[in-house]
Parts: sequence; C-alpha cells; structure tokens
Amino acid sequence: MIYKELLNKEKKLAVIGLGYVGLPIALAFAKKIKVIGFDISRERVEMLKNKIDPSRELDASEFENTDIEFTANAEDLKKAHFFIVTVPTPIDEHNLPDLTPLYKASETVGKALKPGDYVVYESTVYPGATEEDCVPILEKYSGLKFCKDFKVGYSPERINPGDKNHTLATIKKVVSGCDNEALDNIAQTYELVVEAGIFKAASIKTAEAAKVIENTQRDVNIALMNELSLIFNRMGINTYDVLEAAGTKWNFLKFYPGLVGGHCIGVDPYYLSFKAKEFGYYPQIIDSGRFVNDSMGRYVAKQTAKRLLQKGINLLEANILIMGITFKENVADIRNSKVIDIYYELTSYNIKNIDIVDYFADKDEVKHEYGIEMDDEIGKNYDAIIVAVNHEKYANLTESYFKSIGTDKVLIVDVKGIYRKTIKNLDYWSL
Repeated sequence: MIYKELLNKEKKLAVIGLGYVGLPIALAFAKKIKVIGFDISRERVEMLKNKIDPSRELDASEFENTDIEFTANAEDLKKAHFFIVTVPTPIDEHNLPDLTPLYKASETVGKALKPGDYVVYESTVYPGATEEDCVPILEKYSGLKFCKDFKVGYSPERINPGDKNHTLATIKKVVSGCDNEALDNIAQTYELVVEAGIFKAASIKTAEAAKVIENTQRDVNIALMNELSLIFNRMGINTYDVLEAAGTKWNFLKFYPGLVGGHCIGVDPYYLSFKAKEFGYYPQIIDSGRFVNDSMGRYVAKQTAKRLLQKGINLLEANILIMGITFKENVADIRNSKVIDIYYELTSYNIKNIDIVDYFADKDEVKHEYGIEMDDEIGKNYDAIIVAVNHEKYANLTESYFKSIGTDKVLIVDVKGIYRKTIKNLDYWSL
C-alpha cells in the first residue's frame, strides 16, 4: 500500500502549487514523511528555501523539523509517487472558469507519473472536472491508464486565510477516490496530518460538488444581507442594528453585509453556475446572489459620492482616504479584492485625490495587479474616509482620530459597521 510506503519514507509525496493552500499542506506532511514542494515560481521557491512564506501566513518556525525539498524543476517530481495538486482555479474577465493552471499542473504531473502512483486534486472545480478534464491530460502525458495504472482522488481544500483557529489539522477533511482502494489509501494518507478526522465522500464528483456549494451557500447568504442593506438604507435603518436584534433568535443565521472578493466565495459559485448551464439549467438564486455581491463595491462608492455632494463638496476637489485593499481582514492577499471596485467607481466621477493605505498589502503587488500607487502614510484633511477592510489595527480607531485626519465635514464610510457604536458626532454611514 502506498500509504505505508510513504509512512516508511520509502516513497515521497509531492505538492504542486505552494500558495496559501499548498504550503501548509506540504509542511504538515513534511513533519511526517518525505515531501517535494513544487512551484513554477522560482522566486517563491527561493523564499521558501529561506523559510519565508510569500503569503505571510506562516512563521519561519513552521519550516522547522520538516523533511521537504523545495523546487521549481519539474524533473524533481519524478522522484515522487503521491501527488497533491493545489493550484489556483480562477475565473476570467467574463466570469467563466479558467482551468489553465489546473491543466498545466496536470500536464506536469502526467510527465512524472509512474505505474502505481496517486494523484489527488484539491483545487476548487465544478463536479466532473477531475475525471473529465484532468484525467485525460494525465493519461496523455504519462501513457498510462486511469485506475489500471494510476489512481486519482479529490479532496477539497478548506484552508481559511488569516484564520489561526481553523487550520488543516483542525478541519474535517473530505476525501474521495476513483475506487475503494484509492479511497482507503488517500484517507489514511491525510489522516497523518488531519486531527479532526476524515469523511469519505461517495464519489469524486460528490466531493467536488461538496466543495463548490460550501462557498456558494455563504455567497448566497451574504447576498441576502447585502440586499437587505440596500433596502434598509432607503428606510434610514442601520442594517447591523437590525441583524443584532434578529440574531437574538436561536435559529437566526448570522451573516453580514460586505464586499465579497478573494478566490473562494467570490469565484466558486461561477464554477457551479457554469456547469449547471451545460446541463440546461440556468441558476436563478446563485446568479442573482453573484450579481448583488459583485455590485457592492460600486454601491459603496456611489453612496460616498452622493453624500459628499449633499454636503456641498465639489467631487473634483474632494480628498478621499481608503483604508484597506486586501480581499479580507488580516491577510496580505489582494487578488480579486472588491475594494478596487470602490476605487474605480470613485475615479469615474473624476475624483482624483484618492489615497489608499493598507499595512498588510505589498505596494509592489498592488501596483502590478491594479496599476495603483499605495500611500505610505495617512495624510490630513480628508472629506471622506472609507474603512473598507476590518483589519485588527483599524478596529480600535476612535472618533477623535478620524477628526484629526478629516475636515470639519468629514464623512466616515464604515463598510463592515465596526464603528457604529463609537462614532456619535461625525457624519457616518455603513452598509
């Protein structure tokens, strides 16, 4: 059994893709067995060799006592027999699945595949992608036959960036395999690093579907909160006050309005919707939820502009500060951040004086990704201050602080409602 060969360090496990998902998995396994960590970015690999996590999620101590070889050389993968693929699965500019990274990873693994090897995919996909899209690539480049010569499984990643409580070890792991033998081996292998236990899914497609609906469910519920925010804003009611009151009932689901970006909740529903349409069903709730959530950044900007105009402030001369540009709190990841929608919508009003700060985000990454220059320090005399991300360091900012950097008429736009009980004398608005 390959599980025993891995445990006895007779064979190696390889992780393909060392981002916020792949790196924790690689390091966790490397404390138990021999691991090859592969990434196409040589710069990233060099940082990892120096015990630096480019995603700034893991400390250098996490690299200690690990049996791992970091490499950007695909030839090194030929030394492995159990492959875990954790590459990104984004969407394109038309909100359609972009499986290019997954296809390329499958090609790379296929060239290293040998009889008796295992391949497990963790990347989020639509049901059927592993067997219908990835397996043919593995067969093509290996010359081997699926199930007969090599085994395949799917185990959806559940890593939550910035969350130190819900980790690989503490979250129950869903696993699946192409047959019972594969399922048992894959389950036993993951049991080495997952303390919370293993759930064996009925099939690979079932496991794929389970992953994609986890985030779709959250997306739809947040969309409802965002729609309620649109309604309550017209009524002059604070949405967070309403949710606090409603939340006193035992079975009320506690979701909140906000910007839905990143590479999970803001992406996964599009994968399910895409596949559903192949089967002749056009999702109503899922697509509607996506529409609502994708519009919230622009809505925040429009409300900001409207309130500035009501104050008699010339938008062409307005000074605006945006605090936070990452896709969620307490992470450095800026990919698919919906804060950018706020910025672009404001610029559409010819507002030119917009400062952006974020102590987590990397200035060079922001410049490369969005063509925007971040500011090193917060200035003065802002007409509007938009707190777009509820980073820990922003949580305790006081009304006097906002007064010190704002004009007499400063507008505080609190996207996540974190100051609603502390700001009393300034013009204040939140979702």
